[in-house]
Amino acid sequence: MDKESKPGRAGTVGREEVETTGSEKLLAVVLTIFIVVGAIWAYERIDHIDRPTGPLAPAVAQEDRDALQRGQETAAAERAAVRRHAEAVRALELQREAYRTALDAGEPADELQQRYAAAQAELAAATATLRRARSAQQGAAPEAAAARRHIAEGAAAADQRYDDERRSHDRLVFALRLALLVLLLAGSYRLLSRLRNRHSRYLPMAFALIFATGVVALVMAADYTGDYIEFSTAGPLAISLAGIALTLAAFVALQRYLRRRAPLRRVRRGDCPFCGYPVRGGNHCEGCGRQVVASCSTCRQPRRVGTPRCAACGNA
Repeated sequence: MDKESKPGRAGTVGREEVETTGSEKLLAVVLTIFIVVGAIWAYERIDHIDRPTGPLAPAVAQEDRDALQRGQETAAAERAAVRRHAEAVRALELQREAYRTALDAGEPADELQQRYAAAQAELAAATATLRRARSAQQGAAPEAAAARRHIAEGAAAADQRYDDERRSHDRLVFALRLALLVLLLAGSYRLLSRLRNRHSRYLPMAFALIFATGVVALVMAADYTGDYIEFSTAGPLAISLAGIALTLAAFVALQRYLRRRAPLRRVRRGDCPFCGYPVRGGNHCEGCGRQVVASCSTCRQPRRVGTPRCAACGNA
């Protein structure tokens, strides 16, 4: 930082170099930490703006509900009829073997004959029930299948709408986060330029803001590297290009500022304001040959070229 020979305003220094103290550096580091905390909070809160809550359950038409219910009921009835038929077949086989065994042994078989006849009747009834159940299930199956297809299509449409909303939200969040980063960069570089031009002792505060912005840029680049949305390649590139552009602009502005300040710095050191070669008391530089002492435009006394004021009259 620079300091003039006369005292400056509060918070400013003169034009000779004044080193930043250790306490100022420590405070700048602490300020950087708190700026990072606040910036990361704002960075994360942006993700909650107009955020989709998730895919909603698709609306199911009443006729599809009825078709599904009929399909479930007929399928359950068919399964029950199949079980009843299987049990009737097993019972008939047992009763037939018992009746046949009694006949072969010459034992009384009237009761076994009645059981066998009852088993035959149960099998016939079970077969008729199974036939009706299968017929009903075959009649309800196409409607149930169509209902399931409609419901699946509605669910797919709901998922697609959610995906579209999510992608739109992600684009908005990325744009806002990039805008936040650009504003932080532009603001920090603008603050740096103003504080340097004013020769302020608060210059470390601008450095703190720049460092904090750099941390946010790293967080954002890591967040969007390998992301599932299409910013996986374009996101970090956009962050990089925006940061490079603003940083180069600030670097160019700093170089212009330093070029303007270079003659005065050289004069303070007793060097030629044009080439920086040491001046040994002559009117011309021994390095570049240009005139380093000229008459003051106010008092016409000899005045070193590049000095802000005349040593004889004190005018600029």
